[in-house]
Amino acid sequence: MTAKRARPILALLVVLMMLGACSSPTIHPAGPEAVTPALNGDHFVAHDGARIPVRAWLPAAGKPAAIIIALHGFNDYSNFFADPGRFLSERAIGTYAFDQRGFGAAPAPGLWPGIAALIKDLQTVTSLVKTRHPGTPVYLLGESMGGAVVMVTARHARNLGARLGVNGVILSAPAVWGRQTMPWYQNVALWLSAHTFPGVALTGEGLDIVASDNIEMLRALGRDPLVIKETRIDAMYGLTNLMDAALEAARDLDLPALVLYGEKDEIIPRQPTEEMLSRLPEKGKADRTVIFYENGYHMLIRDLQAKTVWRDIARWIKARSRLADSQSAAE
Repeated sequence: MTAKRARPILALLVVLMMLGACSSPTIHPAGPEAVTPALNGDHFVAHDGARIPVRAWLPAAGKPAAIIIALHGFNDYSNFFADPGRFLSERAIGTYAFDQRGFGAAPAPGLWPGIAALIKDLQTVTSLVKTRHPGTPVYLLGESMGGAVVMVTARHARNLGARLGVNGVILSAPAVWGRQTMPWYQNVALWLSAHTFPGVALTGEGLDIVASDNIEMLRALGRDPLVIKETRIDAMYGLTNLMDAALEAARDLDLPALVLYGEKDEIIPRQPTEEMLSRLPEKGKADRTVIFYENGYHMLIRDLQAKTVWRDIARWIKARSRLADSQSAAE
């Protein structure tokens, strides 16, 4: 682009930035500490008294061999894990999934809760589940945005000189498309939009993006009233902040990890995914497994080949359990 052609574009950007000074992205954060958190039948009570929906899929009989805490992606909710949850429960692996703030039937659907609130809720649920299932290995599974929340929560704990107290993490197409790997014009457009008309909601129609080859599943999501169809621009801005933080958090993710990615993912490009993988620390490499699915899309665990992914998750968890048993015996 020549300097002559760039001048009117720069002038327009300056005008929009001046207009943007009148607005700012909205965050709907959690409230202050008010109650003792508790895990109940179909919900948990958060630290601020918020009632957060929880779904559980546990083995019909006997103690679970392992527990997964599953976090859904952007605009989705806990029901995303219904089919894999049932599949894994038949293999002695239990699952808890909850609606993250701003999504599903959790408080303030459609409003971005901020990274701190997402971290706090995951820490709370992890503690409650570990208390309910003492001595049982616990794994965190995050799909897309959920994967980013897992990553930043692990780093948050590390920065405090602690660990999450889990046995590993499973990241399915983690949302790590931070600004470092976005085109400059996309960054500019997002900032201007979020600071000019943050409350405007967009549908994403016309983008011609395929999230999965499971068309019936996608149609069901379109009919589900708890799946957000119109997204506020400031929520997109908040998600981008989360993805920035997740990409940075990769440097400290030394927990045992299973990373899953579909070669046909049109939501999170391969470049930021490979950048994230390149940042993972050498420490922990021996306990890390990365699987690329040639025919996999973004919604791997609900694609037509989903059962292959479920089996890989079950195998990885059981292999980790055998390793832990052998280490305990050696000690």
